Amino acid sequence: MNKKTSVDIVHHFWREVWQLRNPDAIDHLVAEDFVITSGGVEIRSRSEFKKWVTAFLSKINDFEFHIVETFQNESGDRVASRWRVTGKNNGILGTSACQSPIDMSGTAIWHVREDGLLQQNWVERNSHEVFRKLLGE
Repeated sequence: MNKKTSVDIVHHFWREVWQLRNPDAIDHLVAEDFVITSGGVEIRSRSEFKKWVTAFLSKINDFEFHIVETFQNESGDRVASRWRVTGKNNGILGTSACQSPIDMSGTAIWHVREDGLLQQNWVERNSHEVFRKLLGE
């Protein structure tokens, strides 16, 4: 696998799904049996992931997704990416839709298959800190 290809695949995913806010792009970018682990919860299957993305996007108005940095392992089957989301609260993390500023950062580790489809994603994000800020703590 070309080293540049895996990073390009992940960047393409970030652009299509998050930056363009197009969950339908998931249909051709991730494997049918895709799994994401986010906040300790596993979301299994392409269709469930698509629902999760759609719900997440609905909870942040003026949503912007920023790629901070991305790199991969030597074989190209793992890609690590740091990212940042900004916008206004429309009910993220179960809070009321107060339109307060959101600034969330996180890290995603991807498994990229040889055919270029994304197979798995592990995400860690600073949601606890965002939640506390939204509550005024």
